[in-house]
Amino acid sequence: MDVARLERVSSATMGVMTAAHRRRFARLAATAGLLVAVVALLLVPASPAGAHAVLSSSSPAASAVVPAAPAEVVLTFSESVRKVPDRIRVIAPDGSRADQGEPTFAGSVVNIPVDTGRGNGTYLVTYRVISADSHPVSGAFTYSVGAPSEPPVDSGDDGQANPVVGTAVKVAKFVGYAGLLLVIGPALVLALLWPRRLSRRGPARLAWTGLGLVTLATVAAVLLQVPYTNGGGLFDITGEGLSLVLGSAFGAAHLVRLGLLAAVALLLRPLLAGPVGRTDLVILGVLAVGALLTWPMAGHPAASPAPAVSVLVDTVHLGGMAVWLGGLVMLAVFLLPRADERELGAILPIWSRWAALAVSALLLAGTVQALIEVATPAALVNTTYGRLVLAKIGLFVLVIAVAAYSRHLVRTRVAASQPAPVRRAIWAELTITAIVLGVSATLVQTTPARSVSTDVSAADSGYFSTTATSSLYSMQIEVSPARRGNNSVHLYAYTLDNQPLPVVEWQVTVALPAAGIEPIQVPLLPLTDNHATGEISLPAAGEWELRVTARTTEIDQATVTATVPVR
Repeated sequence: MDVARLERVSSATMGVMTAAHRRRFARLAATAGLLVAVVALLLVPASPAGAHAVLSSSSPAASAVVPAAPAEVVLTFSESVRKVPDRIRVIAPDGSRADQGEPTFAGSVVNIPVDTGRGNGTYLVTYRVISADSHPVSGAFTYSVGAPSEPPVDSGDDGQANPVVGTAVKVAKFVGYAGLLLVIGPALVLALLWPRRLSRRGPARLAWTGLGLVTLATVAAVLLQVPYTNGGGLFDITGEGLSLVLGSAFGAAHLVRLGLLAAVALLLRPLLAGPVGRTDLVILGVLAVGALLTWPMAGHPAASPAPAVSVLVDTVHLGGMAVWLGGLVMLAVFLLPRADERELGAILPIWSRWAALAVSALLLAGTVQALIEVATPAALVNTTYGRLVLAKIGLFVLVIAVAAYSRHLVRTRVAASQPAPVRRAIWAELTITAIVLGVSATLVQTTPARSVSTDVSAADSGYFSTTATSSLYSMQIEVSPARRGNNSVHLYAYTLDNQPLPVVEWQVTVALPAAGIEPIQVPLLPLTDNHATGEISLPAAGEWELRVTARTTEIDQATVTATVPVR
């Protein structure tokens, strides 16, 4: 008897030691996965933040008629952009390529060298660049030399996004969101609310399915980004294109996510098998928050006017969504059909409080993010992004009404004894929120309203453009929109034979003598050696006198003037 008892004790001790070793190994492996994610983040070159950059100005301006052919075309975007090989072209009036050499990128400014010997007429500029968050931005505009002519046609590959690829990107995002709630919901409920008598097999399968979907969506997003960036077909994935994607902030965020998912998988296994200690839950929670952060870091929030705030609120928004919807799935699929009245009586009030907190976080975070990205009330109805936000708000109001009904059933103790009405309400919530997730997947691929308002590539905005010549240089002067209020001034200096001329020092003033307005100094920011820009508020309409003094050497400088009609 003593020997048998000793064997049983020894076996139990070995089991405990084995379980302890497994937990220790899982923690070490999870830490290793976290280190892999950190190393991936450190190895990938940093990129400046940006999201859906738009063309804010160009030289020559869109639809402008200039007296002489410029030696370069300058594109200024609202945010930093990166190059897509052979996707920026200048087409001469005869249909041939007028651009020569590779364009140069300096933050948000792109300089395109142009052959000045292609004659007068209308030139077509087409471009496709990549925002720092890896969203492609494309467009086209024309300018004319001497006098307008029939616009040419770009016979090359236009580089526009393949609609199949664009749809696949949105589907991948939807799958990623769905997988996120399917893994977070079961993990949370199994850790804190699951009755001990019930089997964990079903929730465990659901959690592994969710983790697999998130992993699949992450890998698919990286692969799809190659044709999405280059404008190719679904399978136009090259090693060079993949290298460019992985070298971007977008690629870094997804590599980090994969590392964190590997760490999560190792810690998730013991949780799905049975109760675990508080330390494992804390580590798992930290890994989950780190993984959630990779979504906003690869999207609009990282490049908003307040990136720290946007990343934080978007992470809260995403986490609130996953907790709420993942918990609803667990209730509808497992707890309501399997738990008895006593168990439901204990579980549902706790869940109701969690759901209320998650929904409150969703509302607060969504409101803050909408204020940042939409910027103005008019943009809610005048832009696609704003209309999608309105659609999401309408659906959210509907789902909140259904959730309020479910909460009422819980408070009146009806849900524990009669789970059928709650189950129907929960399925209604899940159906509506599935549509919300689809809208969200489209929303993150849509140019934010704050950026749309600055896009001038196809806009018929007012502007003034002229070229003033001195004995030292030729100065191209542009004022946009040439109306009362805030205006942008762009200055481009060229030699007398139309080559870019470096300027050592700029000085610009504007005055309106007819209204008694003395010269006002215009603060300038040099963008390149021969290009400077500034912002000035013109308080009245009239013929404003603009004076530009450019010093090209220690002793050489000259002043030119232009009369700018302001409406």
